[in-house]
Amino acid sequence: MRGVGYNGCFPTGRHYPGIADRIAAMIQNVVGLAEEFDAAANWAELPIAVIDFETTGVNPEVDRVIEIGICLFDGGELGIREGLLVNPGIPIDEESRAIHGITDEELEGAPDFETTLPRVIELLQGRLPVAYNHQFDRAFLYAEIGRVKTQLTDGTLPPALRPETVWIDPLVWARETFKEEKSRKLTAVAERLGVPLEQAHRAAGDAEATGRVLFALAQHMPHAYGEIVRLQGRYAAFQDAEMTWKRFK
Repeated sequence: MRGVGYNGCFPTGRHYPGIADRIAAMIQNVVGLAEEFDAAANWAELPIAVIDFETTGVNPEVDRVIEIGICLFDGGELGIREGLLVNPGIPIDEESRAIHGITDEELEGAPDFETTLPRVIELLQGRLPVAYNHQFDRAFLYAEIGRVKTQLTDGTLPPALRPETVWIDPLVWARETFKEEKSRKLTAVAERLGVPLEQAHRAAGDAEATGRVLFALAQHMPHAYGEIVRLQGRYAAFQDAEMTWKRFK
């Protein structure tokens, strides 16, 4: 990991003078915190919603969601595990179908996204959003919401549907924890951590595995909600810069 240890210590284990007070003050002003949760709260004890989508393709501007997986964790324990099929109204890309195995015929009787949205909002309400490689899932969620004709009221939206809320992304932490490993895909990280992954590339299965990977990585992460959001942004920026440098060197 870059920088000092998460407990605010020198490598010797001795604390920096006043570091705990400075961190406590700093995390109160972190951008992207959901207002429902105290910045100093232990994130692992907060109500969490893990989100995963299967889609017709990889471009949220033209492709559509075909399966929604949402797993609710409370205190690290899985409560609700729900998988919802969605009729996208367009054919599934052959390359995507080869990954998740969902066919057009399987979706013929499924509801569209707008019909499914009330249940999605109900599941996400009052919960900290989590997704593996969250930029993909968040982009599709917001694209689908943009197509919905029903007007959503900002005051009643769950954290995941508010643009200012940062999602927790286990991929960022896996990249920091397993720097020397070649693959940080969900399947590889789950295997490395001893997390079972049943029905890989199906939304509910991936969502459950993502949640379990997150809690398995907790020992490598800060405890305070505000600090995890602050450091995640920093690490993600470093990682993006490193990947860009490797592509063009």
